[in-house]
Amino acid sequence: MAEENSTETSIICYAPSMITTNGVWQGDNPLDFSLPLFVLQLTLVVVVTRFFVFVLKPFRQPRVISEILGGIVLGPSVLGRYDKFANTIFPQRSVMVLETMANVGLLYFLFLVGVEMDIMVVRKTGKRALTIALGGMVLPFVIGAAFSFSIQRSEDHLGQGTYILFLGVALSVTAFPVLARILAELKLINTEIGRISMSAALVNDMFAWILLALAIALAESEKSSFASLWVMISSAAFIAICVFVVRPGISWIVRKTPEGENFSEFYICLILTGVMISGFITDSIGTHSVFGAFVFGLVIPNGPLGLTLIEKLEDFVSGLLLPLFFAISGLKTNVAAIQGPATWVTLFLVIFLACAGKVIGTVVVAFFHGMPVREGITLGLLLNTKGLVEMIVLNVGKDQKVLDDETFATMVLIALVMTGVITPIVTVLYKPVKRSVSYKRRTIQQTKPDSELRVLVCVHTPRNVPTIINLLEASHPTKRSPICIYVLHLVELTGRASAMLIVHNTRKSGKPALNRTQAQSDHIINAFENYEQHAAFVAVQPLTAISPYSTMHEDVCSLAEDKRVSFIIIPFHKQQTVDGGMEAINPAYRLVNQNLLGNSPCSVGILVDRGLNGATRLTSNTISLQVAVLFFGGPDDREALAYAWRMAEHPGITLTVLRFIPDEDVTEAASTRATNETDRKMNVDIKKQRQLDDEYVNNFRAANTEYETIVYIDKVVSNGEETVAAVRSMDSSHDLFIVGRGEGMFSPLTAGLTDWSECPELGAIGDLLASSDFAATVSVLVVQQYVGPLGLDDDMDLPDSPVHSHEQPNAIYGLENPR
Repeated sequence: MAEENSTETSIICYAPSMITTNGVWQGDNPLDFSLPLFVLQLTLVVVVTRFFVFVLKPFRQPRVISEILGGIVLGPSVLGRYDKFANTIFPQRSVMVLETMANVGLLYFLFLVGVEMDIMVVRKTGKRALTIALGGMVLPFVIGAAFSFSIQRSEDHLGQGTYILFLGVALSVTAFPVLARILAELKLINTEIGRISMSAALVNDMFAWILLALAIALAESEKSSFASLWVMISSAAFIAICVFVVRPGISWIVRKTPEGENFSEFYICLILTGVMISGFITDSIGTHSVFGAFVFGLVIPNGPLGLTLIEKLEDFVSGLLLPLFFAISGLKTNVAAIQGPATWVTLFLVIFLACAGKVIGTVVVAFFHGMPVREGITLGLLLNTKGLVEMIVLNVGKDQKVLDDETFATMVLIALVMTGVITPIVTVLYKPVKRSVSYKRRTIQQTKPDSELRVLVCVHTPRNVPTIINLLEASHPTKRSPICIYVLHLVELTGRASAMLIVHNTRKSGKPALNRTQAQSDHIINAFENYEQHAAFVAVQPLTAISPYSTMHEDVCSLAEDKRVSFIIIPFHKQQTVDGGMEAINPAYRLVNQNLLGNSPCSVGILVDRGLNGATRLTSNTISLQVAVLFFGGPDDREALAYAWRMAEHPGITLTVLRFIPDEDVTEAASTRATNETDRKMNVDIKKQRQLDDEYVNNFRAANTEYETIVYIDKVVSNGEETVAAVRSMDSSHDLFIVGRGEGMFSPLTAGLTDWSECPELGAIGDLLASSDFAATVSVLVVQQYVGPLGLDDDMDLPDSPVHSHEQPNAIYGLENPR
């Protein structure tokens, strides 16, 4: 196939009747016809690409690696080596259709890249990012130039300048979208190094486009020295028309469309047609068609129009058409063309030198800016990310005969290796200096009654916000003990670079939301800001975590530790349906909850949201809740009681504490069964926990005997069945159940309940209360106490007796609000 594809003298006959088949029953072979063959090729490309995405996911490799690998596997390097496969699936007559469609996909993808890229960000990057971008480009460019001398053939008709430009750009470019994805995977997107590398990559991308346009102009106009000049003048004129004619026109469209309404189909169609017209113009004047599409995308103003275009095109273009372009690159890559050990040595030498060149250039500039050497090396490695722009450079170079098969294959492998090694090397090399945060108040039980309570509230959607706000209001913020609330909107990381750029405090109020995620963030923030204004002694700070669901808990845990939080509230993964049942919203939410319970640096509460009475009443004097605590014993139950004790200080809260006590026979039976050493140790631990429970409950009762709003009941039960009956018998007048998760605690009173539990992360009792078949539809807060190296048994601060004081409103304590 390699020989067939490289033959220039082949004559391809075109017959209009060969587009669609009459069907296999008429004796036609579908693969002899253009459309069925193209559909099969597209399907194969997408399937192979997705297979590699799946295989490489554990290695945190960007999607571009999978797409290039998919193309190489389908090409002459692997499957294409078999003539039968090459001639049947990728015959030479089909290459024109395939390349045309791939270039249409490329055209629209580069338009989307232009739409997503904000020129203003490039202007605001500052000298540091600008100099780092230039420092990272110069040395690799020089290495590419030197490499060009070693591969130029004497019979080639092109000048040395063209080679230098093509190879220099290919080695020095940084792929901004790929880098954004890698930074997000490595949790570096919001760090200083992440921000610098993103800014530098943006600058680098802009320079790369200018150099690419220059390289194409030189390559296509070697015949006449004036032609290059005309190409450059025409390109400058095209850019000027886009900026001074097209941009004002599109701004007029944005102004004409009322805020919050959809853009008319006519305007969207006009813009999408404009992409093709721009591609046609730039192709006609001698630069590549993608250059026109990219510039046209850049002049689309940031805002709702850009997001509308992205949402309409993104999935189709990047999921279906773009892999075709990488497949074409792979089909042109014949690894067998790299012959002789000398060429392979050159290949590895160039990979090493280009990587080292960018790293050295970046380290030198970073050193002048006072950055540590290790950070400079990491920055240099990150800026080695290759992707689409380099593949475009290489494809154009091959089409223009600048690169032969061997050089092209070499450069594709270089791009593959350089991008592939970044994630593992950076993971090993750069570990952000994590401050050793040591704080004692990691639980509500340890938080002193006259100190600030810090709570981290995690929210996926605005649906849970009213219940959480009412729960926080019921937590009784006072002048003596204000509440500082960090509201964290959890957003799934998509493949889109623009998804990372959601920052609340930078967006001017009153501007429309750019997309659904930002609209949700706005609703959540507005609700909590409204609560902050109406409530006294509350400080709210909104934040957003954007990560894959598999690592989202890491963001939550690190934020909780940084902010010295005592309690994390996160919603349950199921929501109540109209008929009172429970259905899963998103199974990934459950994974986040499970990971958080296993890794949290403080206490955690999972909120099963079935609504709280007074969901619309935000002022502190109107909230009225009936709260019940089911106490079985253990650290989790003591934490649940500590939180309820704090809530009981609120004048509108009525608290019922139901303590389940095992029958004496059950206790004796458990003691006699303790035969071996492990059982005895467990018995000792149970006795110790029971002692702590008695001590804590006695303190609670002694402090609250005179309050009529607090009711304490002892309930003696002997097994799980009696426990379930007692729980079910509780009347449905309660608005909220608070229970401990009971992790690590064996109790004969809950024995057997875990055997049929749907959600073990809630514990036996929590799962029972949250199940669809539980008669009462009451909200449930399942609490897990932080049990860490700080011995929880020692120096446990017990809350003082409640003091219902009448504090002055409008005072904000704790965190200074950043707005």
